[in-house]
Formats: sequence, C-alpha cells, structure tokens
Amino acid sequence: MAQTIINGLDGVRAALNTEFAVSDWLTITQEQINLFAQATHDHQWIHVDIERAKAGPFGAPIAHGFLTLSLIAGLAESAFTIHGEKMAVNYGLNKVRFTAPVRVDSRLRARFKLIEIKEIDKGGVQMVSQVTLEIEGQERPVCVADSVRNSYY
Repeated sequence: MAQTIINGLDGVRAALNTEFAVSDWLTITQEQINLFAQATHDHQWIHVDIERAKAGPFGAPIAHGFLTLSLIAGLAESAFTIHGEKMAVNYGLNKVRFTAPVRVDSRLRARFKLIEIKEIDKGGVQMVSQVTLEIEGQERPVCVADSVRNSYY
C-alpha cells in the first residue's frame, strides 16, 4: 500500500474524522511471538507451545495481545508520514479492545482514523487516532485502540 503523506499541521487538521492511512501487511511469525515471550517473560503455552496450541481452542499458537498492540507504532510508520513534523512521541492509549485472536502466520494491517486533535504546549498537537488492526481475509478486527500521539512542528 502506498504511504500517505500529510502536509504539515494543516494536513493533519484536514484529516480529522477521516480514515487517513492504511499500513502495509505484516506477517506474524512464531519467531516474533517467541521473542516477545522472552522479552516480557510471558511464556503461556497458547503462544509458545506449538503442539499444545494446535490442540487448543484456536487451532494454532496466537500472538500475545500486547505484541499485537505494540505493532501499532511500526505499522503507523509504514502507513503515513507528516511533513514538517519535527518530532512525535507516543503519549499512550485511551481505549483498547482485543476482539479476536491473531493466529501465527496471519497477515495483519492497521487502519488509522483521526478522531481528535488538540493543541498542546511547545507548538504541538495531540492526535488521537482510532487504530483498527485487521487480519487478511477476516471480517472481525483483532484489536481496536485509540492511540495518542504528540506531534511537534
């Protein structure tokens, strides 16, 4: 998918209440899941025990919910660039819901809808984007989160 280019703060304001970007597809591998388990010390069998997970409720290992959530930043990077932005920082999340599992080898992407903008100190704006993470070929999203980003110009 082509990356969305937003032209400065005026472009950000023009994107309000629109789906302004969609990321590239990303395949979720067992290696990523295992590395996340090592980093977070979350080795629940449903994520890392391949044979047991195949016999489990999802028929395959699934990604950790927090792994799925943590991919938003990288997916955003593939989805859009804001020209004129000097710096952006992840400020946090307002709402997060994990609505379906992410099975190993699924292809995931993110859709970004800008739902709020407010002025903050030092010439910046706080952008709240509703991020919908979806799996290729699956109607129900796997995660919906309101991601908060502080951008400075």
